[in-house]
Amino acid sequence: MERTTLDLWVGMFVVAGIAALVMLAMKVGNLGTYNVSDAYQVQAYFNNIGGLKTKASIKSAGVVVGRVTGITLDTERYEAKVEMSLDRRYQFPKDTFANILTSGLLGEQYIGLMPGGDSEMLKNGGVIKKTQSAVVLEDLIGKFIYNKADSPAK
Repeated sequence: MERTTLDLWVGMFVVAGIAALVMLAMKVGNLGTYNVSDAYQVQAYFNNIGGLKTKASIKSAGVVVGRVTGITLDTERYEAKVEMSLDRRYQFPKDTFANILTSGLLGEQYIGLMPGGDSEMLKNGGVIKKTQSAVVLEDLIGKFIYNKADSPAK
């Protein structure tokens, strides 16, 4: 009888551990923090998206307001087309500025929205025209090295 009680407690501990791992995976993957039930779709074009991925966060003033739903290459413009789903509770002006930002030095990339001052709001299927591409660390290092090589030695 004592052996079955021990087995029961070990089994419950294992199930609790698996549940904790699933919750941790959801938290790390940013899958449990945003509900897309009532949203509108917008898109933006970027020259370089860096390491931006689908399901990446879209934030405004630090608040998650949406998710990236798709990334494709527009073969007419040769730019990355990023499709976004924004929560209907948050309406943004037509002249909103979209930046690809990095959380921390080498953290995940997300889209930061800075609202403009236009009185007309973005609608479903709208396009954010003002964008800034991702800062690629390799490009920055390359520019730094070439600038140091071009400067005269003292």
